[in-house]
Amino acid sequence: MVTITDVANAAGVAPSTVSYVISGKRSISPETRRLVEQSIRKLGYHPHAGARALASSKTNVLALVVPLRTDLNVAVVMQFVASVVTAARAHDYDLLLLTKDEGPAALQRVASSAIADALIVMDVEADDPRVPMLLALDRPVVLIGAPDEPAGLTCVDLDFAAAGARCVNHLADLGHRSIALVGPSPAVYQRRTSYAGRFLRGFTEAAQARRVSATSHSCAHSYEAVSSCLDELFAGDPGITGLVVHNEAVLPALLSDLRHRGRRVPEDLSVVAICPESMAENHAVSLTTVAIPAAEVGELAVEMTIRHLGGQVAGEVRLLSPQLTQRSSSAAPPN
Repeated sequence: MVTITDVANAAGVAPSTVSYVISGKRSISPETRRLVEQSIRKLGYHPHAGARALASSKTNVLALVVPLRTDLNVAVVMQFVASVVTAARAHDYDLLLLTKDEGPAALQRVASSAIADALIVMDVEADDPRVPMLLALDRPVVLIGAPDEPAGLTCVDLDFAAAGARCVNHLADLGHRSIALVGPSPAVYQRRTSYAGRFLRGFTEAAQARRVSATSHSCAHSYEAVSSCLDELFAGDPGITGLVVHNEAVLPALLSDLRHRGRRVPEDLSVVAICPESMAENHAVSLTTVAIPAAEVGELAVEMTIRHLGGQVAGEVRLLSPQLTQRSSSAAPPN
């Protein structure tokens, strides 16, 4: 890797002179500047984030914190990551991706090391233990997700409570009177992950309001877990005619298991999924979906971060309205 010393040797100047040319903190003669710039171009030198931080107290790096847990659907998480990367580059920022689950300590380390100008944090819990530390940081923080008490933090997410209600209302409008929720894995609920709890609350409250019989079942990411979940679901209520699946990772196994049970979609059982639109057509039957707007959420998170870097006061909460698209997997219940 080309260093600042390599550039200085090539230009015949001191390393400190190269640093002054890059930072603009001292006046440098036009001839010396030309020699340094020629060496930078010839050697392909790029100052790293730490050097930029020392030179200007600004790194042009955003840190995205997203612990990659076994109970997360990495394919969907990476859609959020890709969106944040694209939006960050549009603002001339690079992205530092932090995937290890270290809790508040990792965020404090990043904030105190001056390797990023701001933090974007995913995998938010309802009573997230990181909130007090995030509020105390001396740099902007934006959450993709919303704790129960945002406490002045800036958050952006899908309105999962409204999404849960939207799924129930769609099935109720079609005439379904007995439905079930296939939710995320037990670990997601045990961790009190914000989106899971909000969706379940919206689902339950809407079912009560519409006088629809409804049950909920967590489901791990394996075919065996899916089969056991459906066994439990149908044993509890053999008359269920509608499924809401808030666990995109199990959709292939779930649809396969339903076929093996002789339950046709949508003739015998309607299915509504919460997943990215790109997954809706990847199955034997096209799925009615409430879209997870990863691209829009990621872009908004970066835009909010840039505004905070520009001096806007934190505390904005944006919950995007759910959009349901009806496709082949939902219809009126069998007579």
